[in-house]
Amino acid sequence: MRKNDSPANSMTWPGLAGKTALVTGASSGLGAHFAKLLSGQGVGVTLAARRAVRLEGLAAEITAEGGRADVIEMDVSNAAGVEAALSGKLFDIVINNAGTSASTPALDHSADDIDMVIDTNLKAPFHVAKATAAAMIAAGQGGSIVNIASILGLRVSNHLSAYAASKSGLIQLSRSLALEWARHGIRVNAICPGYIETEINREFFATEAGERLIKRIPQRRLGLPSDLDGALLLLVSDLGSFMTGSEIIADGGHAINPL
Repeated sequence: MRKNDSPANSMTWPGLAGKTALVTGASSGLGAHFAKLLSGQGVGVTLAARRAVRLEGLAAEITAEGGRADVIEMDVSNAAGVEAALSGKLFDIVINNAGTSASTPALDHSADDIDMVIDTNLKAPFHVAKATAAAMIAAGQGGSIVNIASILGLRVSNHLSAYAASKSGLIQLSRSLALEWARHGIRVNAICPGYIETEINREFFATEAGERLIKRIPQRRLGLPSDLDGALLLLVSDLGSFMTGSEIIADGGHAINPL
């Protein structure tokens, strides 16, 4: 097994070695982490995002460590582009990770803000899931699709109306697709993370406002990308073979925090 800093990779998860996976939003943050995690289990990964240079760098890193990695430059919010980019490609695992947000009061959400968030967080996973599931069905094989939602798909917070709506919709989309595609052996599930520290938000959480938010998390800490590893590997491996239409919350207890 390749070197990987995830505790989850201290064990071999059944049914993963030799599989292939598509990871969207793989140029940074959780997407890059998930790609390396799966590669550490012997999965050949295809990295998809808009920033091709960063994808190439990650692919080179994975290859240097003994893994298999390909790159697709793709804007997930462009339905036609998604269909063209994925045409003729077959995956066993799909991680719909690409996402974005707009943090402003609802009255200040512009039409462009709303479209950007809904297009990226809800419509894009639908397009990717359709394209990849169609290939699975045509090939007569099953697969696992994991949508990265959020605890804000289950509860709300100020100034994130479009984001909360998109993630709530993504959870329902996961359930609906799971119901339709179960007979094809395709499992569709969602992970609902709480606040996870990444390069995008690290600076904010070092501020006074960020520290106040951390204190509202029952575990009194931010999550790390590796805190999602068990949930992801469970859902894509044979250990989760009877799970579909499910959502796993990993948030340090944030979703159950008293109102």
